[in-house]
Amino acid sequence: MTTFVLIHGGGGSAWDFHLLEAELTGRGHDVVAVNLPIDDEKAGFPEHVDAVMNAVGDREDLVVLGHSYGGFTAPIAAGKLSARLLVMLTPMIPKPGETPGDWWGNTGFEDAEGLTDEEKFFNGVPADIVAEAGSHGRNQVSTEWGQPWPLDEWPDVPTKVLIGRDDRFFTPEFQRRVVQDRLGFAPDEIDGPHSVPLSHPKELADRLESYLTSDPAA
Repeated sequence: MTTFVLIHGGGGSAWDFHLLEAELTGRGHDVVAVNLPIDDEKAGFPEHVDAVMNAVGDREDLVVLGHSYGGFTAPIAAGKLSARLLVMLTPMIPKPGETPGDWWGNTGFEDAEGLTDEEKFFNGVPADIVAEAGSHGRNQVSTEWGQPWPLDEWPDVPTKVLIGRDDRFFTPEFQRRVVQDRLGFAPDEIDGPHSVPLSHPKELADRLESYLTSDPAA
């Protein structure tokens, strides 16, 4: 039985994965959806990684998934956990020594103009899920924003990057360039917006299962 360790993005929570979790557990997998301590002003990268490690416990055969801003925590945790696979979903891809605050300028990110947050993040997500999402968001006040990413190099864990073809926040063109520049390969693509776990949970579960039976090398 594979355990999928799901790490949410900025301002998010484990709820962001509830539809994906239902899909994966219904197929016989174990799921650990982590709530990072983003609402703790004293929490930085060490505390974020500790939250993942504590949630996982002694589980084995791990696939770690980092969504969006969770892309800063997921590679650190995947290395410490000796995960069989790391999946970066519509992610921020960090470089050694780079702070999350500097990532935006370093990558040349340009925010979409004239779109609401709902249009940027939740296009294609069912209206009832969008309406519920607001009550599960959290204020991100943790201190890792200004902390250098602590790894000297990418962890020795097979890595896949999966981007959303309909993502209006991290557009496919932007993501393809950043992934190629920083990891040296082209990302995989899936239908859906930035919030793929809420818009296409079945298709995402299908893709994750396909990674279990394919060559894990990127």
